[in-house]
Amino acid sequence: MKSLFNITLLATTMALTLASSQVMAAESATAGTAATTPANAPATASSDKFKSSEDQAAYALGASLGRYMDNSLKEQEKLGVKLDKNQLISGVQDAFANQSKLSDQEIETTLQGFEARVKQAAQTKMEQEAKENAAKGDKYRADYAKQKGVKKTENGVLYKVEKAGTGKAPTDSDTVVVNYKGTLADGTEFDNSYKRGEPLSFRLDGVIPGWTEGLKQIKKGGKIQLVIPPEQAYGKTGVPGIPANSTLVFDVELLDIKATPAQSEKPADGKPAAAETNQ
Repeated sequence: MKSLFNITLLATTMALTLASSQVMAAESATAGTAATTPANAPATASSDKFKSSEDQAAYALGASLGRYMDNSLKEQEKLGVKLDKNQLISGVQDAFANQSKLSDQEIETTLQGFEARVKQAAQTKMEQEAKENAAKGDKYRADYAKQKGVKKTENGVLYKVEKAGTGKAPTDSDTVVVNYKGTLADGTEFDNSYKRGEPLSFRLDGVIPGWTEGLKQIKKGGKIQLVIPPEQAYGKTGVPGIPANSTLVFDVELLDIKATPAQSEKPADGKPAAAETNQ
């Protein structure tokens, strides 16, 4: 959710945009002639709709802000917070006319209260979704554990080896090269190196714990399916594209294992593979 400052800044920008449009319209009307389009105006300017490129730019900015606000209002409605668009427009118009129904103090207090409501609604929704995700994940893992060939690591990562591979299994300090697909328990795909056409290379101890533990179950050339509980992935916070308390399913192909030189350091950020490719 946008902060109170950003909401106010956006409203101010909209006000300035609309004010500029009104001033230009008034000047054109006073002059009694159509404004001349500058020589450097875009070739695609809709001259039949606007008197000048400035008018078109002002309208474009207003349309862009309007779409942004419309999307924001729709997101807020998902949280159960619904605002009347007509009242929003009325507030802008009244401000231009210096006839606001609210004092500056009332505006500030109202916006502070509104921001608090939105934050609380977002927090409530997040907690509810996290609870639902945890329950769905528990059921998925319980059902998956019953499948033939499924094993479980010490930390609760479920896995099914499709191809063992050859040689030695990777260690924490090794750099592995993999192709993989990642999905949520409901089948929603959030990452896929195959679609990007490029495998991912990373140090094994620089990713989520479920990967670090799971990939040790195969060797070079091996294939494995990992079902990782939230506590071995992104936990109660989640990351963009992966909601809180999500159980993750990865189909991984271990293409290569490279021993990391002794002087090499573990990545400072410790970002997991999925996080790197979702940013």
